Amino acid sequence: MPLIFTFAAILCLVLLIAWLKLDTFISFLLVSIGLGLISGMEVGQIGAAVQKGIGGTLGELVLIVGFGAMLGKLVADSGAAQRITDALIGLFGKSNIQWGLALAGFVIGIPLFYNAGFVIVVPLIFMIASSAGLPLLYVGIPMLSALSVAHGYLPPHPSPSAIATQLNADLGKTLLYGLIVSIPAIAVAGPLFGRTLKRFNPRPDPLLFDVKARPVHELPGLGISAVAALLPVFLLTALSGINKIIPGYKLIEILADPSFSMLVSVLFAAYALGLRRGLSMREVSKSMEEAFKGVAMILLIIAGAGVFKQIMTESGVSQYIAEGLKGVQVSPIILSWGIAAVIRVCVGSATVAGLTTVGILAPLLMQNAVAPELIVLAIGAGSLMFSHLNDGGFWLFKEYFNLSIRDTLLTWSIMESIVSIVGLLGVLALSMFV
Repeated sequence: MPLIFTFAAILCLVLLIAWLKLDTFISFLLVSIGLGLISGMEVGQIGAAVQKGIGGTLGELVLIVGFGAMLGKLVADSGAAQRITDALIGLFGKSNIQWGLALAGFVIGIPLFYNAGFVIVVPLIFMIASSAGLPLLYVGIPMLSALSVAHGYLPPHPSPSAIATQLNADLGKTLLYGLIVSIPAIAVAGPLFGRTLKRFNPRPDPLLFDVKARPVHELPGLGISAVAALLPVFLLTALSGINKIIPGYKLIEILADPSFSMLVSVLFAAYALGLRRGLSMREVSKSMEEAFKGVAMILLIIAGAGVFKQIMTESGVSQYIAEGLKGVQVSPIILSWGIAAVIRVCVGSATVAGLTTVGILAPLLMQNAVAPELIVLAIGAGSLMFSHLNDGGFWLFKEYFNLSIRDTLLTWSIMESIVSIVGLLGVLALSMFV
């Protein structure tokens, strides 16, 4: 019966989100309460589980996700993203422009959340395609595939950060392994797949296509732009490794902590990309406040998923599923990826898919010998599988590039599927060495 209850709960979640279009957080709460009741939990137990699920999930994530949003906003508003893109295009040249754009998209995508990153890079794509005389999707897909990979694989993005927290995975290792797995995923889904798209000839709105770049003198320097964008990567990976090799240094311990490393990155960007360039503290603070407002709903979705996981845990459903899956001869990596992929296709949201998968499989995943960081990446890759009509990213791409639904499925949806499948293969390959 617990398995039937779980399937019914997930089906209800899909119907509430995809069909009734009910708010995702409220959908999670309703489904969680219903699952608790039919599983025999008392009302008081359900109330306590709701509080514990929200608090336990958001406890350390609020800082990581909030600071990540602030950093992305500062990088975008200052023109640092444009400076990085211009430099990489100049370095790679027209013949290798796809690889330059893929790298630019990845660097920009690390601090920027997906929707914000999309809105930032699309004007750059339009400008580059127009000035270089190249097909729009040939130029655009490499950059957007890199954004998607960063969104699905890498902290401080909300979903991988939340999954890592719930599986007790090391954020520094998750980021390091994610960077390794990202390379083949971006290469195949971006430049290689992008070369097959020259036959498509989208005609975006002229008002969108006629985008003017900021004057060069208004942009921050390349060095400071790159350091500001990539500082969290350095602090979360390099310093975490140094702290493990040479423990006991308080400063390194502080800077290697994810919350403090993100705080330091934000403070550096606030000074280097804001105050140092003539902005007032009030202007910088307002920009950071707006960034946090932008991730409020994402945090609520994560909280709702935390409630769902807690109800499954305290009702015994998760343990029942874990016991039932112990005898299944499937790699935990493939199982995690597969469940996340199915939920993604049904619900549309990568964040919902990833966090729901953790709620279902958490006890099993905590007991297996596979490194939890690899499970985070497997779930992240599965959560990107085949974006279609129920995903906001699908419509964002369709409307900006003015494509038909058919052409969006043949371009965007396939690109997302490639990112997902190559990501799974990359994690499986990495598991042979980790």
